[in-house]
Amino acid sequence: MKKWTTRGLIFSALFAGVMIALSYLRISLPFSTVPITMQTLAVMLAGSMLGARYGSLAVLIVIGLAAAGFPVMGGSGGLSVLTGPTAGYIFSWPVVAFLIGLFAQRIEQNKYTFVKLLAVNFLFGVLLVYPGGVWWLAHSTGMTSLSKALTAGMWPFIPGDLIKAVLSAAVVTAVWRVYPIERILNTEPDTWAEGENSTVSH
Repeated sequence: MKKWTTRGLIFSALFAGVMIALSYLRISLPFSTVPITMQTLAVMLAGSMLGARYGSLAVLIVIGLAAAGFPVMGGSGGLSVLTGPTAGYIFSWPVVAFLIGLFAQRIEQNKYTFVKLLAVNFLFGVLLVYPGGVWWLAHSTGMTSLSKALTAGMWPFIPGDLIKAVLSAAVVTAVWRVYPIERILNTEPDTWAEGENSTVSH
């Protein structure tokens, strides 16, 4: 099993900070308890830039701080946040970051890098979030209508989430040109779980 690196842990902590900062960029909707938030963009960026392990760690740091009562979710924290109507979305984020990272660290960088990153971010960073998020939203608020749950927890958010996936893919594509993901993982893209034997020189 590959060792944790100081560089990776530092980046995880930094991205946790980014996620906390972006949580304050939120818009409340009059018909839903689920706000539009930029935290999902931070989750996509964490997975894409840091890979599976460190990306999911960054998200888990934020969730852990919230559980400890720190106001890291748009100024709120505590177990009430992690059991409230948006908990289904929140607990999907570590899985999202892990899966985005798992695929991102295996992407061969070429002229199609942006398209591949966009597909990964949209598939896992957008579509994967909704099933658990909408189900828990309906369960926690007592909604019995699927159409109401989808209106409150999915349909209004898809356009914005698509824009976030585009932004994430564009930012990561640009960053990779000067700071490839291999430098964070300190390994070749396809051997992240095999050990520290094949480092990349830069």
